[in-house]
Amino acid sequence: MHFDIVSAIIGLIIACIVAIPVTSQYVTAKRKRQYEEKVGSAEDRARQIIDDAVKTAEAKKRESMLEIKEESIRTKNELEKETKERRAEVQRLERRVVQREESLDKKISAVEKREADAQAKEKELDIQREKIAKLNEERVQELERISGLTSEQAKDYLLKTVEEDVKLDTAKLIKELENKAKEEASKKAKEYVVNAIQKCAADHVSEATISVVQLPNDEMKGRIIGREGRNIRTLETMTGVDLIIDDTPDAVVLSSFDPVRREVARIALEKLIVDGRIHPARIEEMVEKAQREVDNMMREEGEEATLEVGVHGIHPELVRLLGRMKFRTSYGQNALKHSIEVAQLSGLIAAEVGVDVKTAKRAGLLHDIGKAVDHEMEGSHIQLGVELCRKYKENGLIINAVEAHHGDVEPESLIACIVQAADAISAARPGARRETLETYANRLKQLEDIADSFKGVEKSYAIQAGREIRIMVVPEQISDADMVLLGRDMAKRVESELAYPGQIKISVIRESRVTDYAK
Repeated sequence: MHFDIVSAIIGLIIACIVAIPVTSQYVTAKRKRQYEEKVGSAEDRARQIIDDAVKTAEAKKRESMLEIKEESIRTKNELEKETKERRAEVQRLERRVVQREESLDKKISAVEKREADAQAKEKELDIQREKIAKLNEERVQELERISGLTSEQAKDYLLKTVEEDVKLDTAKLIKELENKAKEEASKKAKEYVVNAIQKCAADHVSEATISVVQLPNDEMKGRIIGREGRNIRTLETMTGVDLIIDDTPDAVVLSSFDPVRREVARIALEKLIVDGRIHPARIEEMVEKAQREVDNMMREEGEEATLEVGVHGIHPELVRLLGRMKFRTSYGQNALKHSIEVAQLSGLIAAEVGVDVKTAKRAGLLHDIGKAVDHEMEGSHIQLGVELCRKYKENGLIINAVEAHHGDVEPESLIACIVQAADAISAARPGARRETLETYANRLKQLEDIADSFKGVEKSYAIQAGREIRIMVVPEQISDADMVLLGRDMAKRVESELAYPGQIKISVIRESRVTDYAK
């Protein structure tokens, strides 16, 4: 760069020198001398400038050369350093690749060795399999030759034999267990009785909520209603019972869910009809008399119940509540009669198992005492019965029997278990509870349908109000051993699919007849 500047300056000076003689040809001599002087002076200045420029250019050149040399040295060092680093990295990578190649070679050798071993073993196994298959084939052929049967025929024969043996053994085992249970029945009778909880399910609930009072004539209806209905309003207010006076000839219907109130209204209305004087004051008087009469009736009924059962020392209020149960029904069964039955049954079972008969009767008589007040108080009849027994200081055994007779809590004594069984027996006995004809017919049909669904059943008959079913089987299809299994399978089906009180007896009948004629 500095060398170019110096060259430019020298060129300029030479141009000026060249131009001066050309110009001097057209100027005067005076000007020639002036020009020569100026030229001389310019030449000196030019030489000085050229010298300075040359010196400056040489200095700049030396500086540039030094810079270039330093830059080249620095670049060379960096390149050498980077080259060394890359050479080291390449060497490291080369060593890693070599190591991996060596490891891979070892693994490949091991895999090849294992494959070779596996192939050798597989060949050996194939040889063994062929030998085994050949021996098995020879064994089967020898067995077929000895037995005279093919392998399929032998398999069918073996399966059939095993099936018959298992079926026969199963039937024998069941028979043995049943016989053993019958032999031990006398020893286990106590346990069976106290632990048996009879199944009971009623599909129809019928509560008697009305009472009918007969009238001597239809004119009495107007007198019962009274002027502007004041008589009937007074009677309904005093008794809490609805009077239904409609077109029914010579009858008035009393409607109420409370049977005691309904009985008070019935007695009061009958007394008013007999007396003939029907007005609000007389109605109030007759209702009070009827109330006292019903109270006396309940007390008398309760005392009769305790005397009939033979239980004494019951609190008078509990006795009155027992009498009140005469007006209470459950599933169509009178609650007081049910309690008396449970007490009697509890006493009989207690005598058989050897526990206190009087305590069992007492618990049976009081087990449903909560039903006497469940129309008036909140809670189930079990909770109310427990509260009443605690209130009137009954024994802890009695309280537990009342609380456990429907399985709400665990029984703590044999007495509680006895009351459970007696309660179920009383509810499940024939005629104890009302059952609609349709429900009864459906239950018998379902029982026969279950029996007919089993293979080998020819006919089935549900008898004794559905408490027994007799099944006729085809002798050619059902053997004696099959009968035992059929009976048990059918019993399980009935237990799982039907709801019924008590138990159902299943009788399976197999009959073989031989008929011949003498000619």
